[in-house]
Amino acid sequence: MRRKGVLRKLVVDDTVWLWGRRHRHPDCRETLSLRRADTPHAQLRLVFRSGEGRAVAGWPLGEGEIIGLGGHWLNLNEPGVVRRLLDEAVARGLVPTGNVVREVDGWPLFDAVAGEAP
Repeated sequence: MRRKGVLRKLVVDDTVWLWGRRHRHPDCRETLSLRRADTPHAQLRLVFRSGEGRAVAGWPLGEGEIIGLGGHWLNLNEPGVVRRLLDEAVARGLVPTGNVVREVDGWPLFDAVAGEAP
């Protein structure tokens, strides 16, 4: 079993990424945080909040699972899912390069990748 709070590693080409997932309240959200290992102060946070047609972890979903329109769902604990979201974020130019934490709505990225095969 993975320890909470420990960052996980994802290697894409020659770049090492560190990532983690958290569930927070009071607005009930899942947050996926990503950063390059060599730039500890440049972080991207993809935030998924519950809303109309969208749900985050909690009954009947498991920890780290999010579900959107059309019944598509993703598990933010799976490295393959994180990789697909990261690729989409990079393609959209969302990953910060300087010493900044960028927090963005993750649902548009969910919509782009949820229908893809894993």
